[in-house]
Amino acid sequence: MRRRLADRALLAGSWVSTGIILAAVLVLVGYLASRGGGALGLRLLFGDADPLAAITGRQPVFGGIWPALAGTCALVLVASCLAIPVGVASGVYLSEYASHRLQIILGFGVDLLASIPSIVMGLFGFTLIIFLRRTILPGANTSLILAAGCLAVLVLPGISRATYNSLAGLPDSLRLTGAGIGLTRWQSVTRVLIPAGSRGILSGCILGIGRAAEDTAVILLTGVVATSGLPRGLTEKFEALPFRIYVLASEHRDRAELDEGFGCALVLLLLTAALFACAFWLQRSFERKWSR
Repeated sequence: MRRRLADRALLAGSWVSTGIILAAVLVLVGYLASRGGGALGLRLLFGDADPLAAITGRQPVFGGIWPALAGTCALVLVASCLAIPVGVASGVYLSEYASHRLQIILGFGVDLLASIPSIVMGLFGFTLIIFLRRTILPGANTSLILAAGCLAVLVLPGISRATYNSLAGLPDSLRLTGAGIGLTRWQSVTRVLIPAGSRGILSGCILGIGRAAEDTAVILLTGVVATSGLPRGLTEKFEALPFRIYVLASEHRDRAELDEGFGCALVLLLLTAALFACAFWLQRSFERKWSR
């Protein structure tokens, strides 16, 4: 009887917790939609500029968020290209190649890196530029590649830990299967273990992409500005949606500008949802490919 009551209490608590989370999400999205939905449109994106000319870069955008949207996409792309390969590779090494003692030491380092606040990572990037400017690169300056690199370091521990947990949780029979059919250790890892743990690995990558898209503290100190236009290169300044929202929220002059900030937040939410959808599509595609 006590066990049944405990099971029912646990089930009820799970349903209540799920309901609270769903209600919080619905309230947040509903509030953003009510405040920023009216601002959505081509004018929010491109201002008075022609959309096609603005997209191709032939006409500058004043009063629109298209440069910030393009800068956010570029930032996420570069940060993902830097973080995902290194994060997955380090997770594979920790799980399959490192000794038990090395796993403890390196795992502690990964967890410690994951606990660093984003503002500290931004300060690290800013300090790095000052150091380079005073030593070997007098012309060094904050830029897109610096911000993407700092974001990559920020999300790398989560990807590494997700990869490690996914591979470490696989049964030993899979490792014996690879060895039993004559595969080398590398072949067993790449052809058996990684496909088997792909769901957890890709989930960690998806969460890393989401964090790279929404972080503001890092880019605030490493290259983002309010009016730089479309990103012109990795060593140039850039705009980003999180910083645009911060500027509109802190320096708005009237209700219309504040509503524009809510519209930017809604666009950022839609962009993050689109990135998650693409990542989940890639995850399903890889799973179907590896299951054949």
